[in-house]
Amino acid sequence: MEFFHKSVMLEECIDFLDIKPDGIYVDGTAGGAGHSKKIAEKLNTDGRLVAIDRDPDAVAVATERLSGYNAVVVKRNFSQMREVLDELGIDKVDGVLLDLGVSSHQLDKGERGFSYHQDAPLDMRMSQEGISARDIVNTYSKDEIARILFEYGEEKFAWRIAENIIKEREVALIETTFQLAEIIKNSVPAKVRREKNPCKKTFQAIRIAVNGEFEHISSGLDSAFESLKTGGRIAVITFHSLEDRLVKQKFAGWCKGCICNPDFPQCICGRKPLAKLVNRKPIEATADELDDNNRSRSAKLRVLERI
Repeated sequence: MEFFHKSVMLEECIDFLDIKPDGIYVDGTAGGAGHSKKIAEKLNTDGRLVAIDRDPDAVAVATERLSGYNAVVVKRNFSQMREVLDELGIDKVDGVLLDLGVSSHQLDKGERGFSYHQDAPLDMRMSQEGISARDIVNTYSKDEIARILFEYGEEKFAWRIAENIIKEREVALIETTFQLAEIIKNSVPAKVRREKNPCKKTFQAIRIAVNGEFEHISSGLDSAFESLKTGGRIAVITFHSLEDRLVKQKFAGWCKGCICNPDFPQCICGRKPLAKLVNRKPIEATADELDDNNRSRSAKLRVLERI
């Protein structure tokens, strides 16, 4: 199977994970196995890689590309990481990598219905199972659709777009990406259409809702941190401000020590930090990478170490 996905900040991820040749590592979002293969190449016969992805296309490709390495590929959501490790008899790991968001393959393969640049059935399911984008636009209420667009896409025309979706589906079901794109374009002022493609935020928001991405990020981070050894690291790449905020807040919580009232003469809570930030500010793609891979422009890498 042809599966193209250019790994973002590949060298930075490998460097910050500080890979031990005999360590155990998890790539929770294997995709085309770009990061996974780089990790596996650094492991000796005592090391082990667990590559996880919920997309069956990614699982098939990663299985092929990691053949010959000390690696196992599992079809599961990264939020189920702890469950996967228990099944494999693994207690703690030395590092976890999460590359969040949609893959180049999912965007470029028109029939998957992620892109507003290609006409295809409305789908957007990373796992190719469960509720689809078509289900959301044709069955959710106006309030529900508007909330998704506003909360997940930060779309200021959310109510107008939702209202027009309802009007259009009363005439005929909304079946394709171009149908939805046309509704969005007709719902925003002409000035907005001239400045940029107005579909991005709505398509992004519906994709996030279809795949339960924010819920999986929260539980997945908890699962990853629970699975880390002392000195183990978790590296997370985000592509969306709301994703990055979730990661930043989780990391801050694990790094927080005493929570006593600052007026107390001494600490009585006894709370100690569980982790430390490896990089205080998020790492962004270099100018060279931006030239080579435009999709890395919004990427941010945050790294945490368990102490």
